[in-house]
Amino acid sequence: MRLMAILAVLAALLHTLPARAQGGPPFFTTDPGTPGNGNWEINVGTMATRTAGTTAYQLPTLDVNYGLGDRIQLSADVPYVLQTSSGAPQQEGWGNALVGAKWRFIDQGGWELATFPQVQTAGSALAQRNGIAIDGPRLLLPLEVATRVGPLDVNLEAGYYLPDKGPHERFVGLAVGSAITARLEIDGEIYADKASGQPPNDTILDAGFRYHLQPAFILMGMAGRSLNGGAGPHTQFTGYLGVQILLSDYGRRLRRATD
Repeated sequence: MRLMAILAVLAALLHTLPARAQGGPPFFTTDPGTPGNGNWEINVGTMATRTAGTTAYQLPTLDVNYGLGDRIQLSADVPYVLQTSSGAPQQEGWGNALVGAKWRFIDQGGWELATFPQVQTAGSALAQRNGIAIDGPRLLLPLEVATRVGPLDVNLEAGYYLPDKGPHERFVGLAVGSAITARLEIDGEIYADKASGQPPNDTILDAGFRYHLQPAFILMGMAGRSLNGGAGPHTQFTGYLGVQILLSDYGRRLRRATD
């Protein structure tokens, strides 16, 4: 009931706006979109996550994507993590990396569907001991769907982390949004992530924006928190601020579409 009320409020706020929204950074939910043949999409950002007694910063988180044809995207994502905990020394180092390829296998009739298999690498032994990375590898198997519902763009993603060892983890995310001007896009998201028998077990509600600074530069931001109450390592705050860099002809085409 809470989720339905949130979506109803979001739709009421945005129903008069022209839709031009997407998943991906700064949000958790990924969309089926790809950069286009020979084009680069590079996301450079800073992300903060606070739970009870611990705050982790990704300084930076680097997400690099390349279009191989119009329906395939090659991707690599790696964060540098700085973590502070009550009563413990500060820890820092490279976290778990993700590498993979997205394939949009349906793009017709107003529907886009893609799969985005990725491998999450194991963190170093030191990073695991310091609590800034986990063991691995893990296989990530998601499915992304995008369509338009009335004036709104809707992105849905669901999938599993299948580990070599450790608990299985499943997630589902829904991002809904629209453009309010030629340059500014506003989105809302709800994202649920649950592992078997241990954290994470969280449902996060957030809102964010994308603002077109220049044809190839987009400012992005997001802030949110957990909807879960009670005890446990729930997310008290999560936030992202970064820039998306579009190289080759993709940035010029995107700017012309929004002008």
